[in-house]
Amino acid sequence: MRRSLRRHRLIGPATSLTAAVALAATLSACSGDEPPKKAYTVPTSLCGITVDPALVKDVLPGGDSLTTATVKPNGGTVRCNLSVDGKEALSLAQAWWGDRDSATGVAQAYAHTDNGTLSEDERFVYTGRAGVGQTVSSCEVSEHPEQDLYIVVETRDTGIDDPEAIEKLLTAYTKAVEGSAACREPAAGS
Repeated sequence: MRRSLRRHRLIGPATSLTAAVALAATLSACSGDEPPKKAYTVPTSLCGITVDPALVKDVLPGGDSLTTATVKPNGGTVRCNLSVDGKEALSLAQAWWGDRDSATGVAQAYAHTDNGTLSEDERFVYTGRAGVGQTVSSCEVSEHPEQDLYIVVETRDTGIDDPEAIEKLLTAYTKAVEGSAACREPAAGS
């Protein structure tokens, strides 16, 4: 009987030591749960549209490098894709839709906008991952008659879920597009 008690005591402290090491490893891993640093710089102009880099950075994941690419998938859409460390992280799009559409109607065509919050003026619909904004009615060009320009902000499976940050970026980017060449007829001779 004595022997088994001794053996049990000898195993006990070793087990406790193993548990303590495991706990220490877990605690040090937990301290690393802080989001990765955003070591890249966001330019003030994204695909020709000037926007506050801080608003963009708020909806991007951590990483070392940021790249942008302009994509024109059809005659009425211009998409500015942002990638962090080579993985697409955010899309900022301008898309022409029929003038009878609405922000809520257009939002149905985009992922992660279900059950979004609608702004008081009904121009913006957003969630923590995506949003759609309608430009002002004076934003019109002859190339897209009887259409309204909509702005779409979409995060790409980055773990970002921040409705306030999406709303701020969506609103600012929509206003920036409204003040850009996208909402004006090209100058004669262009």
